[in-house]
Amino acid sequence: MTTKRSVLVTGATGQQGGAVVHALLSRGHRVKALTRKPDGEAARRLASAGADVVAGDLGDATSILRVAGDVDTMFLMGNSYEAGVEEEIRQGILAADAAKAAGVGHLIYSSVADANRKTGIPHFDSKYLVEKHVAGLGIPYTISAPVAFMENIVAPWSIDTLRQGTHAFAMPPKRVLQLVALADIGAFVAALVERREHVFGKRFDFAGDQLSGEKQAKILSQAIGRLINYQEIPLAAARQQSEDAALMFEWFDGVGYDVDIAALHRDFQEIRWHSFADWAHKFDWSILERTSPTEFL
Repeated sequence: MTTKRSVLVTGATGQQGGAVVHALLSRGHRVKALTRKPDGEAARRLASAGADVVAGDLGDATSILRVAGDVDTMFLMGNSYEAGVEEEIRQGILAADAAKAAGVGHLIYSSVADANRKTGIPHFDSKYLVEKHVAGLGIPYTISAPVAFMENIVAPWSIDTLRQGTHAFAMPPKRVLQLVALADIGAFVAALVERREHVFGKRFDFAGDQLSGEKQAKILSQAIGRLINYQEIPLAAARQQSEDAALMFEWFDGVGYDVDIAALHRDFQEIRWHSFADWAHKFDWSILERTSPTEFL
């Protein structure tokens, strides 16, 4: 019988944090969902699902201490896109220190796959700096490190081109990229929560599938029911938008994630891993008919 845990989830109203909240609730764990906007629509949805929504800010150690004192596990994640890499580092270190001060028995930090390999990608390196701080705190911890999200295909920066029949990405059409579904991230974190002492001090890179952009477009065509073409975005165009993202795309093409997917899935058989096709055929593509690109969150 699985011991029911009490878990504080940061970033709870975002994609990844929300997936973690729902996975934990589905397994019968008690969840405190941390948010800066406890009266917002996303927070209300979490409360309706059974989470205890609490107000707090990763930049305010006092607010973390206030809500972390009665939990035995904490899921910590940052957001470099929203806060910037320097602030992500500051907040991550501050929140990890607060978790230690509160006596949290297991800190799970969400990083990114291969962040420990000196990629030179700013938003990978920022997470690795927090990882190293967490590892040096002398408390039980685990690093959860997912690859790229399948849901990025319907993110605000990509959905408009998908509506027009194009899956656009800054990689060659035949270059393979490892991906993971948000639901699997939530399930993986829930597995770490339940395995507890068996995963202390460990770092896990994880993925659900690997396939080229060209193959993704074929699967999307089948799932959506109309032709989706793959288009390679020139790296120079990506660089005009974000140097950080351009460095990531260069790394994807030249090095790339290297999760041993078969071995991982054997080791975590309690997770119903989604292939890209599984994810695409389950996704609600009516989003393509809506006006707001953020309704999938």
